[in-house]
Amino acid sequence: MATDYANDVLVTADWVEDRLEEFQSDDSTYRLVEVDVDTEAYDEEHAPGAIGFNWETQLQDQTRRDVLEKDEFEDLLGSHGISEDSTVVLYGDNANWFAAYTYWQFKYYGHEEVYLLDGGREYWLENDYPTTEEVPEFSAVEYDAAGPRESIRAYREDVENAIERGVPLVDVRSPEEFTGEILAPPGLKETAQRGGHVPGARNISWAAVTDDDGTFKSREDLEELYAEEGIDGNESIVAYCRIGERSSVAWFALHELLGYEDAVNYDGSWTEWGNLVNAPIEKGEAE
Repeated sequence: MATDYANDVLVTADWVEDRLEEFQSDDSTYRLVEVDVDTEAYDEEHAPGAIGFNWETQLQDQTRRDVLEKDEFEDLLGSHGISEDSTVVLYGDNANWFAAYTYWQFKYYGHEEVYLLDGGREYWLENDYPTTEEVPEFSAVEYDAAGPRESIRAYREDVENAIERGVPLVDVRSPEEFTGEILAPPGLKETAQRGGHVPGARNISWAAVTDDDGTFKSREDLEELYAEEGIDGNESIVAYCRIGERSSVAWFALHELLGYEDAVNYDGSWTEWGNLVNAPIEKGEAE
């Protein structure tokens, strides 16, 4: 895909369609993966050859709300015919919410050849690309993870330090979540005791980085979006949301598309911060 993004990390639906035969092959060179919070939609229809991952039960620890341990990540991928040398394309609902989180986790564990399908599942379906109900079965392979790569991840201590140093914090949630009016998007689980935002955070919605069809905006538009809030990539940037998936979309835009190398994803996000004893919280609009 020819773009002027900092990194070649997006593929088009046409690119995937042209390689469906490779994605359906038992050879592990190419793998296509659909990732969502459940797999009901996947069970109804998905791109031919696509593996279905359930983010909630397969890609994170439901008790600790943490990423998979290295050996768990290796076992999951290897059991689905994915090796560390595979070219992996990820896609999912909501303009790639959970696919972006999975992309970030792939990068955390050092996978080189991983891409997002621009526009995600909705774009694939709405533009009448081929689908199937057939679930692929691939021979298991060995997966040897190179990571973890801590340079793209933020922990609570990093957020505390960011507050002290005035490092930009990007809260990608809805304005109602940011101000503390609500704790979670309508219909989703409330995972924190308190509402509000991290002191000093700027509210730049995850959805602002994509167009109406779910594809990512141009590099120029993304640069302008963040520059309006004083973010130009010259210092560390911490992105967060409620559970780390929407912030992964923003991290992808900042780190991968714009090339802001010091952008990190706080995957603990508001589920952790909003439950911490004595953690500083602001409510209302940003100053």
